[in-house]
Amino acid sequence: MDFGDTRSSQAEWRRVVVTGIGVVSNIGIGRDAFTQALRSGRCVVSDIRGFDTHGYPYAHAAEIHDLGDCQTDYDSLSEHHGRAACLAILAARQALADAAINKGAEAGVVLGTTNGESQLLDSIVRTWMQQGPGNVRHADWQNAPAHRIANAVSRDLGLSGESLVVATACAAGNYAIGHAADVIGAGDADIMLCGGVDAVNRSAYSGFFRLNAVTPDVCRPFDAGRQGILTGEGAAVLVLESLDHARGRGAAILAEILGYGLTCDANHMVAPHADSIARCIRVAHRRAGVKPSDIDLISAHGTGTRTNDTVEVAAIRQVFGAAAPPTVSIKSMIGHTMGAASAMGAIASIIGMQHDFIPPTVNFRAPDSACDIDCVPNHARSARLRVVENHGFAFGGNNGVLILRSGRDIGLAA
Repeated sequence: MDFGDTRSSQAEWRRVVVTGIGVVSNIGIGRDAFTQALRSGRCVVSDIRGFDTHGYPYAHAAEIHDLGDCQTDYDSLSEHHGRAACLAILAARQALADAAINKGAEAGVVLGTTNGESQLLDSIVRTWMQQGPGNVRHADWQNAPAHRIANAVSRDLGLSGESLVVATACAAGNYAIGHAADVIGAGDADIMLCGGVDAVNRSAYSGFFRLNAVTPDVCRPFDAGRQGILTGEGAAVLVLESLDHARGRGAAILAEILGYGLTCDANHMVAPHADSIARCIRVAHRRAGVKPSDIDLISAHGTGTRTNDTVEVAAIRQVFGAAAPPTVSIKSMIGHTMGAASAMGAIASIIGMQHDFIPPTVNFRAPDSACDIDCVPNHARSARLRVVENHGFAFGGNNGVLILRSGRDIGLAA
């Protein structure tokens, strides 16, 4: 199945722009640090500390160990929330400040996730089994449901709009951005915060490990020697506004949401499907009003598994033919941040458009004939980017493709 254009009238539909971004990642906290890390191709891999890894032959991830100036805030938040909610709040605070919007705004929150508060759920189960249910903290029960993540952001920032969590796994960030854009486009809100969040946890790592999908060293998307994903964590939040609202308050416009496409393979629980992905790209192009030749860069799903990378490239070739634009995977740097992944990709795309560069696909050693694309290996490249396509694909066959345009084409660009 796929989701076509739901707009009742193009004339009635409001243009939607990005006016703020916030990011918490293992390679950089905040817009400036994240920009510098993307440009330099920074990759940080460490032993997992978030859960007991006894029994695994190897256990490393793109885990966040240094929150810098945010550490005190995180410590305070962690007394009342799970790790995912804490990371989401930190990124949302950054995004709201970046957009020059005060707390207490009439704005909604929609966040994507794969695992919700799985670290918290794991702690609940272990406490129950080892000490009995009476020893599980009430606050842990209260904060465990995934919807509490968006609620926590809304309460922290005093936001009075809708509060929603989208659990479409590793495509959830694009789903959340698309939903938020639709709410604004339809005139139901002027401001929305959207994006994705996930924390490194036992269940996700174990699941991918059992699928033989975890790399023993680093993530190497599109490389002939790639061996799998590197689990990661983080939060990425964007502030969306209607163009008129943003202009009315003199906001700096970072990018425009041109459109998005969603499809569901309904084919296999874990195997991606090239035809469905290609259809998703075409739906996104149609809704955005662009042609393949308009796309300057693809921010790929690019997990570093044998199957995903090959299928994704095959889908790109279906749509673009031999003229595919540069296609990069920032997962080579930040790992697979699950529900935050495509939101991270969206922010990386916006940063690339702002600062005229393409982030590299690092850890690349040898080309693979089945992935015959320009992945911008190992070093960032200077480029003037106007339109970027951002991919997010998930188990269960959920696909989301987002099309972004540079804020330069609108005016009042940052």
